[in-house]
Amino acid sequence: MKLRALVREHLGLSEEPAGRAEVFGLGAAFVSSSDTWLYVDGIAQRSLGPSLAWFLNHIQNETRESLTALHLVVDRDSGVLARRAAMFDVPIQVWHVNNRLLLPAVEEEHLEVVSPSPRHLDFVPMIERAGADVVIEHGVVAGEVLGLEICRVVDDAFTGDTRLEVGMGAHDREAFALIHGHRPTEEALSSVIATVAQHRADGARLHPLNTFGAERLLRARCIGNPAVVGLTSLAPADPPVARTNLKDTIPCVARGRDDAGSDVVVTFVHGVDLDVVPFALDAADRFGENVRVMIVARDKDVVPSIMKMGVLAHRPVELRLLAD
Repeated sequence: MKLRALVREHLGLSEEPAGRAEVFGLGAAFVSSSDTWLYVDGIAQRSLGPSLAWFLNHIQNETRESLTALHLVVDRDSGVLARRAAMFDVPIQVWHVNNRLLLPAVEEEHLEVVSPSPRHLDFVPMIERAGADVVIEHGVVAGEVLGLEICRVVDDAFTGDTRLEVGMGAHDREAFALIHGHRPTEEALSSVIATVAQHRADGARLHPLNTFGAERLLRARCIGNPAVVGLTSLAPADPPVARTNLKDTIPCVARGRDDAGSDVVVTFVHGVDLDVVPFALDAADRFGENVRVMIVARDKDVVPSIMKMGVLAHRPVELRLLAD
């Protein structure tokens, strides 16, 4: 009802617009003879891929040159979606809901590159001595064991002091400090690394420590052997949008070079992720127009919709499929 009302107001109609309602998992869909309207209810940052997949599946008989327009209506995250929508050869218009009005979304600029403070970088040697990999994303210094974050450098909100906290996520770090606060940080960190490493190793039994961050585990292994994805070097890189929850399954990014010295931005994904192509294009776009775009995924996680979106992208999207 909300979508129909918004479309009616936007088109200036005195009665219900002609068309049919369709089932759309993220919200609502309304299809007319010339346009498809999709409304995303709630957080929409990663909705472009699923919306585009739905659209392509429902107009599969149309040719690329005669695609009807897709109108994506959202209450939030419209700037990021508009930026990503412009990366496809599909007529996509993103609209931001403002009360009863639909406003054309304005493309949001990429996040600025943030360098960590010198005080945070002072903890890098300790993290490395303990045996963890130092990963810096959007200025945050953290330590990972085969892709699983086990420590992070933080500033105390009250005192302003900088310290290294051990644990996976804010609540885990707080709990660890309460229980093991008497132990020297480096000793505590080494103990955690030893425990995590055995559960993240190849062939380890199923355990919570090897189910979290599976895409980051894949990245860590490829960084250790970039030749497996046809590259000569590979290192962690900022994702297009900063992570807010370590336990959420979200693609991660690395930047490397191939044999010819070309710059390559690689997006790693685990599980079927319909938004991986927009995410990968956005990640590469942050580093410029002359970088190769690569997605690394398991063979079973690449469904036809992902292949279709790769073909419709403005720039070539290379898929590197790995065995499970």
